[in-house]
Amino acid sequence: MRTIYKICPASAWREAERRGAFHGSADDLRDGFIHFSTASQLAETARKHFFGQTGLFLIAVDAGALGSSLRWEPSRNDELFPHLYGELDLGAVTAILEMHARSDGFHDIPELKP
Repeated sequence: MRTIYKICPASAWREAERRGAFHGSADDLRDGFIHFSTASQLAETARKHFFGQTGLFLIAVDAGALGSSLRWEPSRNDELFPHLYGELDLGAVTAILEMHARSDGFHDIPELKP
């Protein structure tokens, strides 16, 4: 199983749980796909897009469960990032972890599966 990760405001994730699927953040909806990161990409994603934000969850997802809707596409520094074209079925979620913001604005990233 290859695990990919989504950083998400806790309130948006609770709404996804209520609805039974995650449809994406405002940025995801604008771009037409749900942005994910691998374990090695996560710290930079958190710094670039979530610096200083609190109340975040880190959602671990089984990439294999997403089928052909998951595409690996070049993004930052031409590195391949996982993008989901469609909603995230909550059955593919393997863990929901809290991301703790530090006083310097960075986040403590939980120990992750590659």
